Amino acid sequence: MPLTLQEVQHIAELAKLELTEAEMIHFREQLSAVLDYAAALRAVDTSAIPPTATVLPLRTVLRDDVPQPWLDREALLANAAEVEAGCFKVPAVLD
Repeated sequence: MPLTLQEVQHIAELAKLELTEAEMIHFREQLSAVLDYAAALRAVDTSAIPPTATVLPLRTVLRDDVPQPWLDREALLANAAEVEAGCFKVPAVLD
């Protein structure tokens, strides 16, 4: 599916690219090759293949969520630069 130079120029404008004439000719060939490949893929009969989100078996890579003992508030705030009302005190980032 060969593209015209006007189509390549339109694509370049949409992408906010300024291309020289030589670049437009070069990209016309490359983009046409991509579209030809997509057309070849479209021609493959996939009606017997069920839709799927992945070809890999589903498995979780996360560990089990097991409750762990937690530090008490005093231990957590022990190294804080500033503490106010049992909470970390940090400089304001918004007015």
